[in-house]
Amino acid sequence: MTFIRSPIFGHVTSIHKKIIYQKVSDQNIRRICPYHTDGRARISSFWIPTGGVSKRIVEGQKEDAHDLLIRGGFLRQAYSGIFHMLPLGLRVQEKLEKLIDTHMCSLGASKLSLSSISSQELWEKSGRLKEGSEIFKFKDRKESRYLLAPTHEEEVTALAAGLVKSYRDLPLRVYQISRKYRDEPRPRQGLLRGREFIMKDLYTFDSSPREASETYESVRRAYSQLFDELRIPYLIAAADSGNMGGNLSHEFHFLSSKGEDTIVTCSHCDQVYNVELADGKAASFGSTGHPCIDFEPGTLGLGSKQAAAISTGLWIGISKDKRTLVRGWYPKYLIQDPSKEPTERQANSHALKAITNAAGVDINSGVEDPLKQWLEHIKRESTLDTPTHQPIRVLDLYDSKVKAYKQPPMSGLPQELGAFGHIEFSMLDQFPGTKNGLNLVETQGGDKCPRCEQGILQTQNAVELGHTFYLGTRYSTALQASVAIDSSTPGDSSGHSHPHSKTTQLVPMQMGCYGIGVSRMVAAVADVLADSKGLNWPKAMAPYEVVVVPANGLDAEAEKVYDALTSDTTAPIDAVLDDRDKQLGWKLGDADLIGYPVIVVVGKGWRSRQAVEVQCRRLDGLREEVPFKSLLAFVSSLLDKI
Repeated sequence: MTFIRSPIFGHVTSIHKKIIYQKVSDQNIRRICPYHTDGRARISSFWIPTGGVSKRIVEGQKEDAHDLLIRGGFLRQAYSGIFHMLPLGLRVQEKLEKLIDTHMCSLGASKLSLSSISSQELWEKSGRLKEGSEIFKFKDRKESRYLLAPTHEEEVTALAAGLVKSYRDLPLRVYQISRKYRDEPRPRQGLLRGREFIMKDLYTFDSSPREASETYESVRRAYSQLFDELRIPYLIAAADSGNMGGNLSHEFHFLSSKGEDTIVTCSHCDQVYNVELADGKAASFGSTGHPCIDFEPGTLGLGSKQAAAISTGLWIGISKDKRTLVRGWYPKYLIQDPSKEPTERQANSHALKAITNAAGVDINSGVEDPLKQWLEHIKRESTLDTPTHQPIRVLDLYDSKVKAYKQPPMSGLPQELGAFGHIEFSMLDQFPGTKNGLNLVETQGGDKCPRCEQGILQTQNAVELGHTFYLGTRYSTALQASVAIDSSTPGDSSGHSHPHSKTTQLVPMQMGCYGIGVSRMVAAVADVLADSKGLNWPKAMAPYEVVVVPANGLDAEAEKVYDALTSDTTAPIDAVLDDRDKQLGWKLGDADLIGYPVIVVVGKGWRSRQAVEVQCRRLDGLREEVPFKSLLAFVSSLLDKI
């Protein structure tokens, strides 16, 4: 360390030199790097890279929430569908994760961390690794086949299979909050549909269906309590389990124009469901096996109690083995209200799939031009030297609002069809195994509720944020995750024997899977609550609950206000002090953009009467002058409401 003699210092001792050097160094460091060590949370010590992104204004619309997250300094895009969380965004994410941890703990769930890398072989055992799957697959230098896990049912089941051997080890509830990956072909809407995302997954294992059902209901209640804490309206909809498996699932949704799900609600009964749950069932038939209405002349086969069809539409699909052509005849236009124009209807692919599955036909819904592919297949088979002896079929499905043809219609089929060999024609006008007619069209707002027959259905776009699945033994059977239980004695509904029984048997564990899209929820909450001024976070997820914004020259007073807000050590308010060297108006605009629930302005009211202005947009744009001595109680009361 070298000291330079200066006229300012004159002749000084070595101790004086050290003291002077320390003071000069501290001043220089503070000037270059203005960080504080007084324990207060300050924006000057927190990286918020606002600015640099221009505001995009669309006439009559609020700014897109994803743009607000970028302008507010919450995140930045790295690549298509991949984002970096910046400090503000990470605080929001961590607040949400802490809330999730609390509710998972209430269920007795243990937190773990599973690897993001899984084995392709394991996924092949479960049957979920299929051609065209949206999964990142790769090989290591030894040609071992791996994938980046989009979900962890296979891994957690394999883990439990090796560690859980007896029903006495159950119930088991484990969860993780981790990064997931999906090779999304068209990433869009920021965090709502990306290639890398954060999810919470809870996995449960029980020894009997009864216990698994009780677990399912416990988790549903915990999810409802979690969503209640956000104080944002949400819907719980019955849903389709999809490729997850199982026969019971529910979704938790926020209503949003950005939503890719369509939720149906009834104005009279409590029915709420995702349109993907459409089962293809319409009104019940009579005992004769025909529709319970008589066909009337001049009504195109429709009774007076049904909505009038103007014309008939045709949907065409093909089975995965290409041997069965499926044709769905449905009302192309329906009259719901005689005073209004007829409404065009679309075939519901989910309903058609449910009907064909029940009829034993596995259709391939992703095929383009199915009729052409079916014709090419039967032509190719007709030239084979050795016949396959498997029938070529045409299956006609008739919506209950159209009249079934007595003879199979030849619409769209070539005249020389008979030259390709024997073709079996069959038809369905009621759901297999029931007396219900078929409903092949998508639900539209204004339709009559099929359950209560009194209410009117409404359709709304929504963003799915949580999903609960009862998986049953879908994975435990495939991956041999079984436990030994005492053999049941007659009349024991629990599935376990009385203490004197000594025989045991292996049974697959009953599983449940319960997800919450963490990064997706950040984007969805931002979208639902944003207004013309900017983001507007709920207390439970806000990066900070309160920001203290001083006018120029009132920095010391602002510190006093900050200290008062954070003085209650039993339940301290999560506050931050905006001590940046900026004009008051600029800082208030930035506070609105970032979306702090409460803004405390230390301005001219302080100089004259030691009062501050408190703002809260969530509570109808509240602006109120509050005396300093009442500030803590007043702000706490506001936070309790949001």
